[in-house]
Amino acid sequence: MAVDGCGLVCKYILIIFNIIFALLGFAFLCLGLWFRFSGNTRALFSIGELNSSAFVIGVTVLIVLGVIMLIVVSFGDYGACNEKKCALQVFSVLLFLLAVAEVAVGVLAYSKRDMVGLKLGEFYTSLYTLYVHTGDPAIAVTLAFIHNSLHCCGMTGVSLVEIVQQTCPKPDGFLERIVMPNCPTTIANIFDSKASLVMGVFVGTGALLIVVLICSVVLSANIRQAASPAQYIILTQNTPGPAPLQPFQQISCSHPDDDPVVFTPLSMVNIPAARA
Repeated sequence: MAVDGCGLVCKYILIIFNIIFALLGFAFLCLGLWFRFSGNTRALFSIGELNSSAFVIGVTVLIVLGVIMLIVVSFGDYGACNEKKCALQVFSVLLFLLAVAEVAVGVLAYSKRDMVGLKLGEFYTSLYTLYVHTGDPAIAVTLAFIHNSLHCCGMTGVSLVEIVQQTCPKPDGFLERIVMPNCPTTIANIFDSKASLVMGVFVGTGALLIVVLICSVVLSANIRQAASPAQYIILTQNTPGPAPLQPFQQISCSHPDDDPVVFTPLSMVNIPAARA
C-alpha cells in the first residue's frame, strides 16, 4: 500500500526524526557505558558512599535512557518505513510516555532547584573528602573535570591551603592566584541561575515529541484509510428497470353523437432510426 498527501509528509518526518533520535540514544548509551566501565571512573561505582551520588545516578540514567531511545526508534523506523500500523501505535504510546516524562522532569527540576543544587554540592563534598583520604587517581580525574568545567577550586578556593590545588584550573588574573571561587557554592549558584534554562530544554523537548506523536497518528490513520476496501454498487436482476410501454387505448370524444376517433399505434418499423 502507499500513502500520499499528509501521510507521506509525516512518513518522511518520522524517518528523519528517528535517525536523529537513534544517534542521540546511541551517544547516550556509549557515554554512559564509558563512564561506567572506564578505568578512570570505574572505581566510583565500587565505593559504597557514592552508590546514591548524583554521578552514579546520572550515569545509570544515561544508560537506561539510551536503551529506551533505541527501543522507541526501532518501533518508529519499522512502522514508518514499512507502513505498519501496529508498530506505529506502539511507537506513539512510548513517545507519549517519553514526552510526559520530559515535561515532568523539567518542571520538577525547576521547582526543586534549591534541593537539586544542594544535593550536587553534597556530592562534590563527599567526592572531595574521599580523594583527601584515599588519593584515588580516578577521583582526581573527576575533580579536575568539575574544576575546569565550572572554573572553581576545592572547598575553600584559597591556593595556599587548598589540598586539591593540582586539580584546579589556571587562574585568570592576579586575584585568582590567591583565591578562586569554591566549588560547592559555585555549583549551587550555577544550577539556581540556569534552572529556567534547564526547564525550557526539557519542556521544549517534550513539545517536539508531541509534534512527532501527531505525525505518527496521522500516518497511522492514513495507512488505515489506504487499507480499507473500496465500495462498489452491484446491479442484480432484481434491480427495477423502466416500466413497460402501455399500448395506446381507444380515446372517446366528449360528444356522444360523434363517431369515436381511434389512434393506431405505430409499429417499430414505422419509427425512423436516430442518426448518429
